[in-house]
Amino acid sequence: MDAVKDIRSGIKNAFNTEHIISKTKGDRVIWALVVLLTLASLLAVYSATGSLAYKNYKGNTEIYLLKQVLFIIGGIFLIYLAHLANYTYYSKVAKIAFMLSIPLLLYTLVFGVKMNEGSRWIRLPLINMTIQTSDFAKLALFVYLARLLSKKQDVIKDFKKGFLPVITPVLITCALIAPANLSTALLLGASCLLLMFIGRVSTKHLLMTIGVALIPIAFLIMAAVVRHGKDGANDEVHVKKGSTLFGRVDTWIGRVESFIYGSKDDVDNDAYQVNQAKIAISKGGFLGVGPGNSTTRDYLPQAYNDFIYAIVIEEYGLAGGLFIMFIYLVFLYRCIRIYKRCPYAFGAFLALGLSFTLAIQAVANMAVTVNLFPVTGVTLPLVSMGGSSFFFTCAAIGIILSVARNVEQLEGKNDEVEIKE
Repeated sequence: MDAVKDIRSGIKNAFNTEHIISKTKGDRVIWALVVLLTLASLLAVYSATGSLAYKNYKGNTEIYLLKQVLFIIGGIFLIYLAHLANYTYYSKVAKIAFMLSIPLLLYTLVFGVKMNEGSRWIRLPLINMTIQTSDFAKLALFVYLARLLSKKQDVIKDFKKGFLPVITPVLITCALIAPANLSTALLLGASCLLLMFIGRVSTKHLLMTIGVALIPIAFLIMAAVVRHGKDGANDEVHVKKGSTLFGRVDTWIGRVESFIYGSKDDVDNDAYQVNQAKIAISKGGFLGVGPGNSTTRDYLPQAYNDFIYAIVIEEYGLAGGLFIMFIYLVFLYRCIRIYKRCPYAFGAFLALGLSFTLAIQAVANMAVTVNLFPVTGVTLPLVSMGGSSFFFTCAAIGIILSVARNVEQLEGKNDEVEIKE
């Protein structure tokens, strides 16, 4: 109830600037990093969408910029509300959120909006907006996993009492996300295993899980090698795209093949995106061609979303790309400090787990852009053009700041006690 009162109070005073500043707590460095990333987002999105907006909206080049401004305002407001609640409140709703995410993922697989043989989105009635349910599932899973790890510390080394209850929700969530979005499922699984390792889960149990997960990945690599060895084989070699699952398997194999060997006909597949990203990076040099001077944006699909990092490097050079990377590293470092300072296991695991998933997502997006990882559908947190992923990223940051806020309050009380003594 206290959390609900805090949130209601936050909404009531949302437009009171002095009240907002006085109530804004948590790690100030993280707040500053959020501002820096959103400013970078405005510049990059405006540049990446200028030509597209001119074409689609009869010369109105600011339409996507205005949309992004609204996304950022809404996202920062969400961070503010989420950080007002005591983080222990999220433990109470963790199980409900996780249980709700399962039918949502199932519904998305069967009835979701289909794009590229994959079903990742559901359309919300009335507002006619699509959301990616895997984003909600990721957030719910990490909160629930932090709760489980904190409660199972006494038996965490035991396979039946500790490992199985913790790994089961991870496997269920990843299995439901994988058919439509394998890359997200793999990144989510890796983030969870890393958090479980820090949460004192037995190393042999984790290695066993990794070994099992590597089996389908090995099959994908073998299938890509065999397909490439067929030298442009006939249609019978490719998996028939008659269903969502088989269509996605064919896409996965094709992406691995393009990543390993490149492509002879890269106009109609993911290799085209990677090649255009390389062109953007090569044009950028060290200091870039300057804000708004990108030319690759007119040829690079998803320049405002999955490949926005390429536009950042083209316009601001290697220096700009390294600066964005530095921001994410500082963000991770500050979250690790929160983890160390938090006296309670749930808060510590919560802050660390959510920071891991955001940092790993950022690294994966940047790695795809420079061709160090096969093409995925993950966005660059807080920089890519807004959508459901943007809002769930903001919610995760708000929860991290909630932990930081309560850690500061505890440390403040301890300091007062020491002074009195």
